Amino acid sequence: MRLDQQQQTRRFYDLVWPHRADVLRVARFLSRDPIMADDLAQECMLKAFRGLDKIVAGPGIKAWLLQILRNTWLDRLRASAARPVETSLGDLSDEPATEVSVDTAGTGVWGDPRAVLEAFSDQQVIDAVQGLPEEIRWTLLLVDVEGLSLQETAGVLDVPAGTIKSRSHRGRRMLREKLLPLARELRLVPSETKERSSRMEEI
Repeated sequence: MRLDQQQQTRRFYDLVWPHRADVLRVARFLSRDPIMADDLAQECMLKAFRGLDKIVAGPGIKAWLLQILRNTWLDRLRASAARPVETSLGDLSDEPATEVSVDTAGTGVWGDPRAVLEAFSDQQVIDAVQGLPEEIRWTLLLVDVEGLSLQETAGVLDVPAGTIKSRSHRGRRMLREKLLPLARELRLVPSETKERSSRMEEI
């Protein structure tokens, strides 16, 4: 059903507007530039406004918005031909080199993905996530930062849910690996972790 202007506006403020902070947060993560992020988020919200008559109200609104945002971002990168060279999963070894050191600290705060994110500042997490392969980065951003389900994330990234589950599991290990030195400084993991890792590397 085609909505008139008044219905469209009311529907926009009821369904889309409450997620504006989520859209802006992801836009800032992507662009790393506040002005560009604001412009990207505004374009996303405008596209959402124009497409409101095509969606059904429900918990999937946020995932729908983030899919619009991602597609808008990719379109901009293609148009500018300025997309940076990304590390892909195929460029990596099967597991992080010191994965054992992370697994030995799999209890308490360090074993809970959400608690790991909350233990560090936003900038520390962003810096760590930015260094991950693009597929992993998007998965962690949507699942652990934005709280989307595996199925919703699969829809945004257009891959099977099983792939998202695998990437999420692997990405969390990779993220913990990147944050491990800082975690030791903050005493989030026992000091013996480093010693145990060193012994394993000598074997």
